Amino acid sequence: MRKIVHVDMDAFYVSVELRDNPELMGKPVAVGGSRGSRGVLSTCNYMARQFGVKSAMPTSVALRKCPDLILLPGRMDVYKQVSEQIRDIFERYTDLIEPLGLDEAYLDVSDCKLFGGSATLIAQDICRTIHRELNLTASAGVAPIKYLAKVASDLNKPNGIYVIPPSDVDSFIDTMELKKIPSVGKVTSEKLLEDNLKFGKDVKASSLEYLSIKYGKLGRLLWERCRGIDNRPVVVSRTRKSVGVERTFPEDYRDIESLDRVLFDELVPELKRRSSRYLIDRGISKVGVKIKFSDFHQTTKDFTVERLEPEVLSELLREAYHRGKGKSVRLLGVHIGLSEQKNTSEQISFEW
Repeated sequence: MRKIVHVDMDAFYVSVELRDNPELMGKPVAVGGSRGSRGVLSTCNYMARQFGVKSAMPTSVALRKCPDLILLPGRMDVYKQVSEQIRDIFERYTDLIEPLGLDEAYLDVSDCKLFGGSATLIAQDICRTIHRELNLTASAGVAPIKYLAKVASDLNKPNGIYVIPPSDVDSFIDTMELKKIPSVGKVTSEKLLEDNLKFGKDVKASSLEYLSIKYGKLGRLLWERCRGIDNRPVVVSRTRKSVGVERTFPEDYRDIESLDRVLFDELVPELKRRSSRYLIDRGISKVGVKIKFSDFHQTTKDFTVERLEPEVLSELLREAYHRGKGKSVRLLGVHIGLSEQKNTSEQISFEW
């Protein structure tokens, strides 16, 4: 019996924008589109949704529903960077991670020993860690099969967890609307309703032969899903390109000496631990230091290297810090890029 967690960030793009622009908190905000031009929204916050605004809605329609809607341009480079940070957190719990875009992923935590192997407690800790370290919220679903974990992650949004234990799978499916099954879109859902198929129990009462004749491959899929059959594994298909670690401080730091201590006493040891599995057979291609200042502006200073040296890190830290022109620092991070080539050095690149 597998333990699958599906983690889905809450209104990801716009939540990143609100985090980085706290003056927008409490206002209806959307990412994508612009006033006076065609376009659609990428996403919107939950306050905007109270006006009927939703993702993929034409901008003109959204503005009619909510004239005070604040439209922000997307910052895909920032969203990708945050997605990498979320991935770093996932890897503390399992190597079996299947990303679905930038803001959601399946995790197979069947072999995770944390919290006595409880998938529920693991999912709760993942969401807590995301909030504590990135100041963003995520929702999670826990189930013994993939598609139900994804369905569950949507049931207690935002910032919630829903668990479907193995003993509850059949009863959950009985009352589950078929439109919640991934791959069942709006048009298909309407066709199913015309055939008096609305809930999982309705499909259970139909034969595989009838469903296959009426709906083809989808009919077999529905028959399997409504009997709790989903043997798809969590598929790991991405080559790791970088590893990083960062800390948001309870209070802003104002002097370079304090930042230097955090970098070498806290961040570098943690970076070494996280990257050790990759540096067994891969080398380092670059190193970088990231600083976010008190006004939420951030800067990153990178340098191409083949091995990590303390003098290089110290210089990168100072160059990044001086870009703030005296501003205090709320976050410090360090990362390495992983080379595509095998590490042939006798000495691991990280040691000095």
